[in-house]
Amino acid sequence: MKNLFTVAFLLLTAAACAQQVTTLPQPDMKRKTLTVMQTFKERHSERSYNERMLSQQDLSDLLWAAQGKNREDGRLTAPTARNMQEIRMYVFTAEGVQYYDPQQHTLTKVADGDHRDIVAGRQDFAKAAPVSLVLVADMEKFGSDSQHAQWMTSVDVGIVSQNIDIFCAAAGLNTVPRGTMDQKAIQQLLGLNEKQIPIINNPVGYPVGK
Repeated sequence: MKNLFTVAFLLLTAAACAQQVTTLPQPDMKRKTLTVMQTFKERHSERSYNERMLSQQDLSDLLWAAQGKNREDGRLTAPTARNMQEIRMYVFTAEGVQYYDPQQHTLTKVADGDHRDIVAGRQDFAKAAPVSLVLVADMEKFGSDSQHAQWMTSVDVGIVSQNIDIFCAAAGLNTVPRGTMDQKAIQQLLGLNEKQIPIINNPVGYPVGK
């Protein structure tokens, strides 16, 4: 009987762990968006958001555009210095926080509950966005925290944020790149160390009234 309870406990634990990983829909490569030139014409920062949650397909396309795998060799839509792929992306929603794995195109839950307030920091408008994407520079993965390494990871973070901006402009979503956030609280919540640094966040949502 004891062995039976042990097996049952292990099965339940495995099931609970499995539920923490969400496989996203495949990105829609035939999605109808603005042309490249129209997208750059429409790109602008927007600080107002419909609080309605993004659809799974919109979220999938957004994350893939930001830094998804776009080649069989594992390289991403966002280039990084020496292909170190040191930028980590976390998705904050009212339900919790998830880590985006670009190689598997999955989301793994790292925290329950609504923590968008620590991303918003002193700017309350950001709390209204249904999704906030937090970009973290992982200096450990980069292999150095020298001044030059910090410059390069800052460039890499900026590229991912710009991918978010361009996708949102093309797809009719609102966003703005922000440096304001409670970095210490985010590091503590996500279990990050001092070399894993939140740099930029992008609140994302549908336009108000849509």
